[in-house]
Amino acid sequence: MTGHHMSEGQSHMRRAIDLAERGRHRVMPNPLVGCVLVKDGEVVAEGWHDHIGGLHAEQMAIADAEAKGVTTRGTTAYITLEPCNHFGRTPPCTESLLWAGVEKVVIGAMDPNPTVRGGGAIMLKENGVEVITGLLGEACEEQMGEFIHWCREKRPLVTLKASTDSRGRVDGNPSEPARRFSSTEALEMSHALRADSMAILVGVGTVIRDNPSLTVRGPEVKPRDSPLRVVLDPRNRIPEGCRLLSDDEAPTLLVQSSDFDNSLDAHNVTRAVIPGPDIPIPNLLHMLGDMGVQSLLVEGGVETWKRFLSSELVDRARICISPIELPSGGQEFDTDLTEFGMEKDSESNVSGDTIQWWKKGK
Repeated sequence: MTGHHMSEGQSHMRRAIDLAERGRHRVMPNPLVGCVLVKDGEVVAEGWHDHIGGLHAEQMAIADAEAKGVTTRGTTAYITLEPCNHFGRTPPCTESLLWAGVEKVVIGAMDPNPTVRGGGAIMLKENGVEVITGLLGEACEEQMGEFIHWCREKRPLVTLKASTDSRGRVDGNPSEPARRFSSTEALEMSHALRADSMAILVGVGTVIRDNPSLTVRGPEVKPRDSPLRVVLDPRNRIPEGCRLLSDDEAPTLLVQSSDFDNSLDAHNVTRAVIPGPDIPIPNLLHMLGDMGVQSLLVEGGVETWKRFLSSELVDRARICISPIELPSGGQEFDTDLTEFGMEKDSESNVSGDTIQWWKKGK
């Protein structure tokens, strides 16, 4: 392939990646996927997976061509993920591409999902379609990172989110009400992280102290479900009147270490038992993986963060350090995560707050 064609192909795949982003927050548990149909070097139609139950990217691009009165025969399709070859909510995309007369398919990432296992590319080749794989594969895989991770590891991608003051304090004097100390912009980023997650986890201590609702404000997640709210409560200390049990804004999963005889009868609450003095993090992640949870946001508090970090199963962490100094007396958290095998990936300033991203070290 000549340099000119290579760069042209890359620009089409880059466009497909940009299109895929339009489904962000809305398509879980499906991955983000984009598709561009090209003829004689020109983009003739575009599509992306927009929402659960909606058309897949390939089908949307074909429908886009039909709406424009453009023929799909003899086109090249650039698709960020290998086309599905199985019946899910919609018919297989491989059949749609064959029906549309697409003659060449360029794939970014191969589908690691056990129901697919490379079947889409093979089926297209067997039907005379030219197939090229791996174009901008890393960028495509990164965009659908949670989905790929879950398929390969059978457990969710774990993101830890922590906020501290300038001295590593998480809160002030426990006898005083908690106060917010990060900027509005940092808070908006936190809600985008929630919207990107299939589950949000806290320890029961955070529920007792803050009575959080753990819902998404800001980014629109519908028509997909709101993130599952997970509480680690080994010894059944959760207050009966707390929001996570009483509201029905999102489902709540209470994880305990034994089957407590409890009269709790909230319709949005499920209980799970994982034996052990403290709930073992690997067992918890395997259970969530089996439930289909692809991405988990660990929000607090300090003891829960430390337990996750010590398990070395945190994939990435977002630390927000405020310039404000809280009064002493509260809990502290050392924001240097290197001792847990993490390495700092980036650092930026958002309205005075320092935002650090850490990732699991190689």
